[in-house]
Amino acid sequence: MVNKRCSVSIVTAFVMLYAGMASNLSAAANAEQVLIEHMRKGGVVLMIRHALAPGIGDPEDFSIDDCATQRNLNDVGREQARSIGNWLRSKGITSASVYSSQWCRCMDTAILLDLGPVTALPALNSFFERPQDREPNLAALRDFISEQNDDQLVIMVTHQVTISGITNEWTDSGHGKLVRQGDDGRIELLGQLTFDQQ
Repeated sequence: MVNKRCSVSIVTAFVMLYAGMASNLSAAANAEQVLIEHMRKGGVVLMIRHALAPGIGDPEDFSIDDCATQRNLNDVGREQARSIGNWLRSKGITSASVYSSQWCRCMDTAILLDLGPVTALPALNSFFERPQDREPNLAALRDFISEQNDDQLVIMVTHQVTISGITNEWTDSGHGKLVRQGDDGRIELLGQLTFDQQ
C-alpha cells in the first residue's frame, strides 16, 4: 500500500511538472506572437528553408535551368509550402516581398506560399556543393538585407547553408528564421518560426 505522504508527493510532482510545461508553452506562444508582430510591422526578413525535398545536395547532372535534374519537393513538401502560406495569412500576413534561390525546390516553395510575385535572387543560391560561392553569396545577401525598407516584410526562400551562414543556426525544412538589420549594422536573429498549424 502506498502511504499518504508518498501519494501527496507524487501528486505534487505531477502538478509542478504540468505547471512547468504550461509555463513553457505560454512563453513559447508569447515569443511567437512577438515575431508575428514584427512581421506585421515590417522592417524584418523571414528566411525560410525550402519545404521537404528528400535527399541531400543535387544529382551530378544538376542544371539550374532544368528542374528535372534537381532534387525537388515531394507531395509532402508541396503541402508543407501551402501550409506555411496559410499559417502566415492566418496571422494577418497577406502579402510580402518574396525572393527565392534559383533552385527549383526553393522557387516552388516560394510560389506555393501564394503571398506575392516571386523574384529570383542569386545571393540566395545554395553553396552546399560550391564552397567557392559561400562568401560572395553571403556578402551579397547581407548587403541586400541592409537595403530593405523599414516598413515591409521580406520573405526569402533559400537553403539550410544560406540560413546557417547568416544566423549561425540550423533550420529544418519548411522552418524559418526572422532577422533584421541591427543598429550596429550586423544582422540580428529575432527568433525561429516552425509554422505549426495547431
